[in-house]
Amino acid sequence: MILEELRLSLVDTEWPLTYTSHDRHVARGIVYDDEGNFYFMRVYREDDFGKATLIETAGGGVEAGESPDDAILRELSEELGVEVEVMGKIGVVDDYYNLIHRHNINHYYLCRVTEFGETHMTEDEIKWFHLSTLKVSYEEAVEEYKKRADTPLGKLICQRELPVLLKAKNMLDA
Repeated sequence: MILEELRLSLVDTEWPLTYTSHDRHVARGIVYDDEGNFYFMRVYREDDFGKATLIETAGGGVEAGESPDDAILRELSEELGVEVEVMGKIGVVDDYYNLIHRHNINHYYLCRVTEFGETHMTEDEIKWFHLSTLKVSYEEAVEEYKKRADTPLGKLICQRELPVLLKAKNMLDA
């Protein structure tokens, strides 16, 4: 059974839209292992978006000259310290962060861990976002997203990532 890729376009209802200054292509992974665990990033931040503790998929910006397919492998190695097999593309979610005038084009992949290693996060990821790995079941991930939607940024992340997580679960169950 071949499942159609997810395509979502979302709006930021938390901050007013004044203008959009740039597009950012992002590669993100729903990462799982053979024991049924899922891996996410725990984020603690206090910045223009407010103070929040969040759950978010691992991933990041697609660099110049890099494809989203290449970026996902690099980003998962850096943030989670994992080597993965890409099982398929989940889809693309367009969303906006009006507060920083950015349009995000998020390319999501379903990825199975093949090897664990060390993370290689940037100083900003460690110092400003306090990134760490969160290992949970599918059900715990769903609950964590709902719980963390108590802040404006948490709401935006939840609206973007819960449909992707559900699509990933459907892909795994197919």
